[in-house]
Amino acid sequence: MFDALTDKFNSVFKSLSGRGRITESNVSDAMREVRKALLEADVNYKVAKQFCKDVKDAAIGAEVVKSLHPGQVMVKIVNDQLTQLMGPVDSKIYYVAPGPTVVMMAGLQGSGKTTTAGKLAKYIREKNAKKPLLVAVDLQRPAAIEQLCTLGDQLGIEVYKEDGIKDAVRVARNGVKHAKKNGYDVVILDTAGRLHVDAEMMDEIANVAKAVTPHQIYLVCDAMTGQDAVNSAKEFNDRLELDGVILTKLDGDARGGAALSVKAVTGKPIKFIGVGEKLDNIEEFHPDRMASRILGMGDVVTLVEKAQEQFDEEQAQKMQTKMAKGTFGFDDFLKQMQSLKKMGGFSSMLKLLPGMGALKDMDFDDREINKIEGIVHSMTKAERTQPDIIDASRRRRIARGSGRDVQDVAGLIKTFKRSRDMMKMMAAGGGGGMGGLKNMFSGGDMMNAMAGGGMKKQKQRSKRKRTPRKKNKRR
Repeated sequence: MFDALTDKFNSVFKSLSGRGRITESNVSDAMREVRKALLEADVNYKVAKQFCKDVKDAAIGAEVVKSLHPGQVMVKIVNDQLTQLMGPVDSKIYYVAPGPTVVMMAGLQGSGKTTTAGKLAKYIREKNAKKPLLVAVDLQRPAAIEQLCTLGDQLGIEVYKEDGIKDAVRVARNGVKHAKKNGYDVVILDTAGRLHVDAEMMDEIANVAKAVTPHQIYLVCDAMTGQDAVNSAKEFNDRLELDGVILTKLDGDARGGAALSVKAVTGKPIKFIGVGEKLDNIEEFHPDRMASRILGMGDVVTLVEKAQEQFDEEQAQKMQTKMAKGTFGFDDFLKQMQSLKKMGGFSSMLKLLPGMGALKDMDFDDREINKIEGIVHSMTKAERTQPDIIDASRRRRIARGSGRDVQDVAGLIKTFKRSRDMMKMMAAGGGGGMGGLKNMFSGGDMMNAMAGGGMKKQKQRSKRKRTPRKKNKRR
């Protein structure tokens, strides 16, 4: 997300950093470039114009023109203004006592509203230790009830529905009654949407809201629609008085205009963001963290939070000990990969690391991990714990068992051993902290092992070696 905007910001900062001193004129020129980048990112025109004015005023007020490091000062100012533009932080769901807390989901058809209702229910159950009930109030879209029930089955969360009923108000009211009777803490109403804002849809949603008086109303917007998402948010807010916005498909939007505009236009906070198709791909929205991502400074706090969810502290300590001793085997390797997959995959994790922007265009296909797993599972227990014993005959057997080429197996083993040596050095303190981590990544070895690149490179080398032999035969 925000790739184009990040590149433009970095270009502007680089041009300022290259000057020993800058002037008010330089700042004005830089802001013209920034405004152009914001408009290209589909940011609302008025928002872009005001943002650049605020940055310019703050820069001159902070006497950037007198600073010895103007580029660094500008980064700080832009970061603060971006945070203010998207903030403040308000990702908390306000629960009532006694319950249930009623949360109504609204949005246009195709925005991902039903899937987001399921994601939010899972989030509430796991993060807030609440018992949620999903209520199928979308009686307009074909198969909407079936879709919600399928999500409920996958999550183990009950879905309240009334087959053959076309009265959304009745279903919503009965769903809340059912929740009260059966001790549910939260009710999530999945309401109907349309392909565009119209009077009929607004009337139905307004009637549902009037009947059940929800404690929270969240608008679900497709971030990839840019300004259309912001405009629909304004129209919904004028009619419903929203409590917050949930932006979906933000991982697929390289521009990010909706995230930068919606708070300024509606005055309502972004509560959550959808960052993938899986049911746990929903994150609390933190403006300061998002500002850091936009400026290419990573998001270490989010990375640590994700890691803490997947890695047990005692287990991590044991893993570090193995790395230091050089006894890190393929079983440990698989555990690490599986944890990374749960965290969102290797590519998404890289984006959260500071200074890794240069690697964003490299191809790390997380699906290659499945191929690696197939190779490792074809090894014996001894081979997984002692990779050094894998000779040529063992490689051929592993290749047959996994349905891969011998070159694939050889390439994985080679990159694994190299990565193991690097991890041993880092665990022992010789990797230089983040610098060592960056060197390991930029060297490609750990990347190739995790993303299958080692196997691909091995194939390429094999092809290059075969070509000369054919030429010699022709001679």
